Amino acid sequence: MTSIHADKIITHGGREQSPRGTLLNRAVWVVVLALMSAPAVQAQVHEYQLDNGLKLLVKEDRRAPVVVSQLWYRIGSSYEHDGITGVSHALEHMMFQGTEKYPAGEFSRIIAENGGNDNAFTGRDYTAYFQTLEKSRLEISFELEADRMSNLLLTQQEFEKEIEVVKEERRLRTEDNPVAYLYESALATAFQTSPYRYPIIGWMADLYGMTVADLRVWYERWYAPGNAVMVVVGDVEHEAVHRLAQQYFGPIEAGAPMTARALPEVRQQGIKRLTVKRPAELPHLLMAYKTPVLRAQEDPAAWEPYALEVLAGVLDGGYSARLETNLVRGQEVAASVSASYNMSSRLDNLFTIQASPARGVSMEELEQAVREQLRQLQQEEISAAELERVKAQVVSGDVYERDSLFYQAMELGLYETVGLPWRLAEEYVPQIQSVRPGQVQQVANKYFQDDGLTVAVLEPQRP
Repeated sequence: MTSIHADKIITHGGREQSPRGTLLNRAVWVVVLALMSAPAVQAQVHEYQLDNGLKLLVKEDRRAPVVVSQLWYRIGSSYEHDGITGVSHALEHMMFQGTEKYPAGEFSRIIAENGGNDNAFTGRDYTAYFQTLEKSRLEISFELEADRMSNLLLTQQEFEKEIEVVKEERRLRTEDNPVAYLYESALATAFQTSPYRYPIIGWMADLYGMTVADLRVWYERWYAPGNAVMVVVGDVEHEAVHRLAQQYFGPIEAGAPMTARALPEVRQQGIKRLTVKRPAELPHLLMAYKTPVLRAQEDPAAWEPYALEVLAGVLDGGYSARLETNLVRGQEVAASVSASYNMSSRLDNLFTIQASPARGVSMEELEQAVREQLRQLQQEEISAAELERVKAQVVSGDVYERDSLFYQAMELGLYETVGLPWRLAEEYVPQIQSVRPGQVQQVANKYFQDDGLTVAVLEPQRP
């Protein structure tokens, strides 16, 4: 469990991932983490605002001569609409296809030539670009990012190549992956009015209909300093980073004021069910409950996301958690089972439980077994000993993740782009430690209700 809780993201390389430690493909970051892992330290975050609206956050961490630079834009699939779904992710691909000064492929080549690595990812609420470099090379990153913020070419020739790459990603990562397809279908059913019903990679029909003009409109509207957050963490001096930001990003025009409609989800009034038939070896169950996300601390219900976070740990916090203990090893009704809660997003989100049945167990039996575990949480307070164990796991996971410069930067950027002050991240551990048994029971009763539930079942088909 970690204090970053985001939906799946699509990296530039096409991998669908999540910033959460439980879902992250750690192999992607193995080199980065090897460089950055060391005992965690407390460091002050320095905040600046350029005249053109760009926000700069700098965190000095001198444990290694390394710097992570991340440029976050407040734009992702939740800003899209029918007909252009996937445009944010497609534009992310095109951001590597060159400017007049640095033609296609030059960005990554220059970073690699200077001993660094770079990539990007798209989520529901943001698109982010990052580089990891030796500390003296930060200026190279700033120059390259500032150039493509305002000078992207977006040619028809490059677009035609990249959109085919994106289509193939969708085929491989979603349409040929039955569980991923089930998840996508479940979100499209669970959310009726919220834009979280759109897949980050986009619907295939929209990808076929997309034009380079669509990307150009998106780029000109959202890629501007006033809609961006630059986060720098590493062996740097904050005032020097500020001067670099002013030098390279300061001259860029702010652009028109940008606002996005909230489009909150309409209240669900009754359970939703769907069955997805796909070629697959095993059936799969997904139960998704509507839940709130982090809000301002003055909100009377601001404690609820932290209680839901602990609740996720009770259900799926390792080998000794309830779902694994009772359903996999105890009753032996599940071959695998997991729970996930997303507390850091722009709009209200979901608490999900996924499971595959053991041999000879029906989907109805598996669902009832999961429901019984949830009923126990609703009817009985968890013990103080179990609560303290789960809290310790949640907090230790957060502390471990903070050993990474990349994670530290990602936490700051994520909070800022979903509309939360970055300082709220510092409240995570104290808030988790303050959760009481009665609060866990209270959120279980409030949110594990059929009126907010979507149940999706994967029914395997012969190829």
